[in-house]
This record gives sequence, C-alpha cells and structure tokens, in this order.
Amino acid sequence: MQELPLKYGCNPHQAAARVYRKDGGELPFVVRNGNPGYINLLDAFNSFQLVRELATVTGQPAAASFKHVSPAGAAVATAMSDTLKKIYYVEDLPLTPLATAYACARGADRLSSYGDFAALSACCDAATAKLLQREVSDGVIAPDYTEEALAILKTKKGGRYCILQMDPTYVPAPVESKDVFGITFAQERNTVALTPSVLTRIPTRQKEIPAAAQRDLLIALITLKYTQSNSVCYVKDGMTIGVGAGQQSRIHCTRLAGHKADVWWLRQHPQVLALPFRADLRRPERDNAIDVYVSDEQEEVRADGVWQRLFTTRPPVLSAADKKAWIQQLQGVSLGSDAFFPFGDNIERAHRSGVAYIAQTGGSVRDDHVIAACDRYGIAMAMTGIRLFHH
Repeated sequence: MQELPLKYGCNPHQAAARVYRKDGGELPFVVRNGNPGYINLLDAFNSFQLVRELATVTGQPAAASFKHVSPAGAAVATAMSDTLKKIYYVEDLPLTPLATAYACARGADRLSSYGDFAALSACCDAATAKLLQREVSDGVIAPDYTEEALAILKTKKGGRYCILQMDPTYVPAPVESKDVFGITFAQERNTVALTPSVLTRIPTRQKEIPAAAQRDLLIALITLKYTQSNSVCYVKDGMTIGVGAGQQSRIHCTRLAGHKADVWWLRQHPQVLALPFRADLRRPERDNAIDVYVSDEQEEVRADGVWQRLFTTRPPVLSAADKKAWIQQLQGVSLGSDAFFPFGDNIERAHRSGVAYIAQTGGSVRDDHVIAACDRYGIAMAMTGIRLFHH
C-alpha cells in the first residue's frame, strides 16, 4: 500500500486528504478494520512512538490513550490496587499486563480519554480487546492482534471500529518534513534517548531519586516528547495521573496537570467511592458526575432534579476542607516538564499535588529560585539539559 485516501482532513470541508510516503515507499501500517481519518492517523502514529519507547526503556508492556495529538494518559504494566480497579471500572475483567497498562492509561483522565485512539506496544490480546470493546474509543494501533482479539474488536461501533497494525520494525528517515502555508519545514527527527543517564545532574539538596521514581520520571519525559507543547506531566506508580498540554504559559501547564492529578486522587476518596449511583447510569455519566462532585460546583449534582437522575439518594457534601486534607495525603509523585521552569511558582503548585521528584530541562536565568523552592519542600530535582518541545 503506497497511498491511503482519507474521507477528509482535519475538518469535513478540507478535501483531498490522503497519506503517503514522499520517498514512494510502502506505508508501514495495515488497516485491519474501519476507515481511519486524518486526526486518527496523527494520534495513531504519535501514540505508537510513545508506547514503543516506553516499552523499550522500562521493559514493560505500555499503552497510551490519545486525543487530538496529545496523550490523555500513558502507562506501563504495574500492579493495580483494588481501588484503582474500581475507579477504572475493570473489577470484573481478567487483566493481562497489556490490559492493565491500557486500563491505567485510560483511567487516569477518563473525561479526556472519552473517544480516544488507543496505542499498544505489544500484540493486542483478548483481555485488552474486551476492555477496549466496552469503552467509547475511535480506534487502536498495535504491532499485531490475536485472532480472538481481532474478532472482538471488529464487533465494535457496528463493525466500523478502526484497527491499525503497525510494522514494529519500521524506522523512518532521519529527516522529517511538513508543509505549513505552502512552505516546507524540515528537521532531524527527535530521536534523543531518554534513559536514567539524563537524571544524574541533581542540583537540589535532596539527591535521592529511588528506582521507581526514576522510572516514573522517564515515563513523564517520554510522554512529554509526544505531547503538544508547552506541557507538564505528573506520574505515579508507572502511570500518568495528569497531563497539561498545549498551554502558552508553563504555570498553566503545571496547574492544569496538577488539577487532573488531584481529581485522580479525589476519585479514590472513600466518600467518592461510596457515591450511590443508579444502577442504569453509564460509565461516562458517572465520570462526568464525579468530576463535578469533586469540583467547586458540586451543588450542580446535588440539586433537586439532578441527583435523582444520577443517584439513588442525595450524596453528602465533600467539603473544601475534606478535599484539602485528602489531597495532602498524595505523596511520592514524579513530575516532568518539556522545558525549563522559569519561576518557582511551578514548584509551589507541584508540591500541593504531592510531587517529590522533578525532571526538567534547566537553564533558566532563575534556576536558583527554582532550586530554592525545591529545597524548601525536600524535592529532588534533576536538570536534564534536554528540551522536549513537540509541535
């Protein structure tokens, strides 16, 4: 296959959409089912690079959940607690390592993952296919599929679910190009290696970064490598718990990602776990209700006429003091930034969401302020010297 015509480009009025290789070579993927769109393929190729790199660096199966060319979540296979299984709605499923990775990648930010494009680093097995089958998702890319998994996925979306099989040995040309406004841009591909060696320059008083935190910092950095800039990523226990992408100000990235991390943690609050949802309420509706319930607008889901549609009884208030006390229990979080922190306010915000380890580029004229902020809270911070902008 040398060229694949598409229904349209980014929008329905943008016709003449297709994908092909400028060198005239065969496309390195096969459409096993469905009809991928322009944005589907942008998500697919970015996300596949991400999971392939995560799997290579960590040695674990990896998965990602992409929306609009940025990851809503990414994770490697790690042990999942019963609480996480409950809030990710996988208590009733047998989970293989790959299925666990996708459950965590999607579950970290379920609102953003709604209608995602999934990426898997290994052959999609039946357990992962069954998980994908019952979620709202536009498609999946993987290096291979078992026959059972393929049969399961082909039943999704009335048989139109997009299934892509990527050649895992494909290596693109070292120089990439794209056209903007009729002008061609060319650059070397971003092949920088993100390994533990990038975490060795630690200017803070706290120097200790345990192996698990190093893994999480690398997950953050690799995730950011394929996230629209500016971007900041919070990671805990092998999974992203908050990705802030595409913001013009770095503090807004840190706040956005930190808010998502807080919501991820608040979903595990006993009062949230005990919400009396109606049995007929769909998972996305539960996710939306939880998001409002843990926000400052929770009266919206407690109002007359609303709670009856969501719950069997009116839920109790989760006060600001309750939320603050719970969030203060979140500890050991790792944070990555795709460029340097210009001010210490990013550290102040990160600390409020349990961040204990940071990896960022360094090189700001205010590095001393950022280091001092880390030292106030006992945060270990590595300066990688590597910028990871992605556009």
